This record gives sequence, structure tokens and C-alpha cells, in this order.
Amino acid sequence: MPKQPQPPRTVLERFPAGGPRGSWPAEAFAAAQRAQGARVQVVMDLHTDQFLVVTDTTTH
Repeated sequence: MPKQPQPPRTVLERFPAGGPRGSWPAEAFAAAQRAQGARVQVVMDLHTDQFLVVTDTTTH
């Protein structure tokens, strides 16, 4: 079965993975975006060791 293509995603913000213990700035930013109605998720970019807040909706 062929792999489904991933929808294009836009990175809204980047956060270093080495933040203080108990600090979740990417999740806090994503929650604020969701409260405004945005469809976002937090993903880990292993190559840059960063958390990315991404959306699959087009932003201009």
C-alpha cells in the first residue's frame, strides 16, 4: 500500500528542547494558539533538537 503524502505544514514557532525542567514553552504557545482557534500541534525536530509548533493550514 503506498504511503499517504503528508499535508504541507507551516512552522509557527521553534523552541529549544533543553529548556528548564518542568518548562513547556512549546506546549504553552500551542495552547494559546488553540485558544484562538488555530489547529496546531507540537512536534520534535530531532535534527535541530527543537520543538516545533506547526499547523497544516495555510498562513500568509
